[in-house]
Amino acid sequence: MANRRGDNGAAAFAVPRHHFIPTRAWARPTAGVEGYWIDRERDPDRWWGAVCSDTVIVTQIDEGRTELTEENVRRTFSYTCSSTGPSLVFALLGLLDADREHRVLEIGTGTGWTAALLSRLAGDEHVTTVEIDPVLAVGARDNLARAGFAPHLVVGDGADGVSARAPFDRVHVTCGVSAIPYPWIAQTRPGGIIVLPWSGNHRALRLTVGEDGTAIGDFHGECAFMPLRGGRRATRHAGIPEGAREREVTTDVRRIVALSPGWWVCLAELVGAIPAVSGQGDEGLLAVLSAGMSHARVHLAADGTARVTQRGPRNLWDEAEEAHRKWTEWGCPDIGRFGMRVTPERQYVWLDDPSRPLKE
Repeated sequence: MANRRGDNGAAAFAVPRHHFIPTRAWARPTAGVEGYWIDRERDPDRWWGAVCSDTVIVTQIDEGRTELTEENVRRTFSYTCSSTGPSLVFALLGLLDADREHRVLEIGTGTGWTAALLSRLAGDEHVTTVEIDPVLAVGARDNLARAGFAPHLVVGDGADGVSARAPFDRVHVTCGVSAIPYPWIAQTRPGGIIVLPWSGNHRALRLTVGEDGTAIGDFHGECAFMPLRGGRRATRHAGIPEGAREREVTTDVRRIVALSPGWWVCLAELVGAIPAVSGQGDEGLLAVLSAGMSHARVHLAADGTARVTQRGPRNLWDEAEEAHRKWTEWGCPDIGRFGMRVTPERQYVWLDDPSRPLKE
């Protein structure tokens, strides 16, 4: 069949998003814009405006243990289910490139909207979607029925895949992944495609499964999703230890924190931290790196002098400087020269050659 990426637009009209948005929710526009509460009954115009725009809409907090109210959502950052902005949804579906010939596995049903879009592209009978949260699964099933779709919905840990419905031609992941579960590879036929949000560098990752049971892929646009729940979720660390170490910085701070796509991938793999940058302007520049129990804060003053404060078992800024030196020696490779390989034993980012890990 011809390339289906153009079919995504038709799917958008055939599967209206409003079927999957609750009466009351929290709208999160683009980064840097304050979120706001939407209530279809009290202010239908605002509700419809959010639903019909490229806005993330939060539908659950704290894994459902806390009620989603305007007061509660304003005092928590624990978002655990949302309807992703349409532009990113369709970008990922474009990478997946699913059609009616494909058996599709979706990891993370959420509201059910993407499951409905996949059903529109591949057919209900070919789509399996798995959701770990029973309450979300019930809501998604109701939403799907209201929109006229009925994919095979499984309540379980998405990290395990759904072996009873395998093999799959496509696997579509709608949650952030920091360690790719091998069952996704094992349950995908050779030549099949897996698309997922890779939490390691906040990029979309498109993998192709090989005849040897491994998968090789490349990185695409920026994307950040709520983490995969269950036994393979990312480990969270609390607090920064005492014991600050300060020194002057003589390297070019601006070059290190200016994250070109290739440098971003390299830094994330070698250091495991992406700098959060703020305060650019008359007051200078402030960048913060965090990884586990380690923390680095570098301040570049308006007069050009810079100092770094590092805490924890690792000197993250020192590591970032060393990683930047390597990236420069390698010719400042762009994102197209990096990729990822997944085997039963390990997974790693590579540069130029899939058989050679970037980091041993």
